[in-house]
Amino acid sequence: MLLVQNENILDYMRSNYTLEDIVTLKKFLQQRGTFSFPMRANGLFPASNVASRMRYTGYSNSWVRDNVHVAHAHYVDGMVEVARRNAQALMSLYRDNESIRFEDIIFSRKDPNVVANRPHVRFLENETGANTQATNDDWPHAQNDALGYFLWFYCKLMVGGLIEPSARDLETLALFPLYFDAIHYWNDEDSGHWEETRKIAASSIGTVVAGLRMLRSTFEKTEYASGVTFDSRPITVEFLDVLIDKGVTALKSILPAECVQRDRKKNRRYDAALLFLIYPLDVVSGELADVILNDVIGVLQGSYGIRRYLKDSFWSEDYKLKVAKEMRTTYIGDDISWRDRLAGDNNEAQWCLFDPIVSTIWGLQYSRANSKHLLEKQIYYLNRSLGQLTSDSCEFGGFKCPELYYLDRGRWVVNDVTPLLWCQANLLIALNTIEKNLRIGLG
Repeated sequence: MLLVQNENILDYMRSNYTLEDIVTLKKFLQQRGTFSFPMRANGLFPASNVASRMRYTGYSNSWVRDNVHVAHAHYVDGMVEVARRNAQALMSLYRDNESIRFEDIIFSRKDPNVVANRPHVRFLENETGANTQATNDDWPHAQNDALGYFLWFYCKLMVGGLIEPSARDLETLALFPLYFDAIHYWNDEDSGHWEETRKIAASSIGTVVAGLRMLRSTFEKTEYASGVTFDSRPITVEFLDVLIDKGVTALKSILPAECVQRDRKKNRRYDAALLFLIYPLDVVSGELADVILNDVIGVLQGSYGIRRYLKDSFWSEDYKLKVAKEMRTTYIGDDISWRDRLAGDNNEAQWCLFDPIVSTIWGLQYSRANSKHLLEKQIYYLNRSLGQLTSDSCEFGGFKCPELYYLDRGRWVVNDVTPLLWCQANLLIALNTIEKNLRIGLG
């Protein structure tokens, strides 16, 4: 059964869309503010345009991972200047603020097991609205996926001729593979997409592989053919190939699981973050991609959204009643056993991030195979995504993309992070995917 939170969207939903339908739908959502992406003065996006009373969540700050996904959606939607500006803003942070952290670990001056020593991945909003100050040191900055996302996106824009890096920018890019090599990213425990217990995660390894592959692609451009160097350490195609191969080999031993470590706090068979290895990163394809997609649909999918993973305790049932305000969205350390005691069977939060990505994946398969059942799946998951938009009676307003739905005293409601820009970005991509298919005569 397809659930629809805002009945007014039913006027625009179809079981079989035409190009005109999609154009009209997209215009309507833009007019209703669904695709409002407030950009800071320095080119970064907050994670959420939260109301002032919800600033306790910390989502007014900027995450590197979220910024890349949001900027990539603008790139897909043809707003390349927004994407370029954001990528340059992230480069400025790593070039001017964070390069010393890379160097300290590359040259073994500091211990990477102390996560405060690692390059930071979340930046605080200051009084001017800019995001230049790194978070305090107790944040879980061991997030290889975030660094991989930046490398992937920045280099993607380089390959497309949208960014011409300076000499210092190239030196900064050289830090990334040297850092990934220094920490042995292929078996490094990091906090990953969900910023929780550190583990060897396929979703993190795969994101780094995507970043390294895109960096390698920049070497095919004449002006970068000789590679780049940092402190007499050359970043060559041969070096990158070895580094990439180590990640690919690790993925072969882990996928389709997220983590195969024996520790029950780390071992995880199913995780929706693996979807991003299919799209947008294109690290996993073919039969393995089908397995991951079917795992998510068959195991993690719910009526209101898609679970991140089984027994996820973040925003589990009656979360606001059981967890103090100051503890709900802050980092609580690698040991989350106290929170996991709140988790039960089928009471995990159901997220709105994933249905648009599933729709996009089906749409890309449809563009290659032009099979009716693939189009039907693309449309079904697009409609699930539209059904998640908030009702007009929602305290945050109508037609917003919430982070998730959770059980509150027996009712499924949105959490305090509404809207989430990453969710908006994924919905925008899903709409663009079906629009592209229709424009080339599919459908």
